[in-house]
Amino acid sequence: MADTQGAQRELGGSNILNAVSNAMVSLHKEQFGRGPTRARSNFAGSDTLVCLLEDALLPAEHAMVQMGDKQRVIESRSYLQTATTTEFVETIEELVHRKVRAFASAVDPEANVVWEIFTFEAIDVSGDGHGPVTT
Repeated sequence: MADTQGAQRELGGSNILNAVSNAMVSLHKEQFGRGPTRARSNFAGSDTLVCLLEDALLPAEHAMVQMGDKQRVIESRSYLQTATTTEFVETIEELVHRKVRAFASAVDPEANVVWEIFTFEAIDVSGDGHGPVTT
């Protein structure tokens, strides 16, 4: 919990979760040509950030779902996300001021929902590099 509050203070009192959501919408628009129309982000404990993006599919992806080919949408989204991992991870690290340890993306084509999930490296709470860590 302290990580979230500290990160919010670092953004000058603005809400880091709103900043993350806005950044994810912008990245999707920049990288895929169209951004989701709704987004929200939440911390899942102190070491994981989940971004939920709704109405995120491209028109062609909608057509594939209509044709019954949702697996192809899942595979193509996975491939595109892998190709753009660096941009997503660097954006989150800059906003949250923590090193991302793992990143995953998932899509449910029928629900038209995308999730971007980030897990952070543990923080040395002692500040000396030798103390206990928290995640």
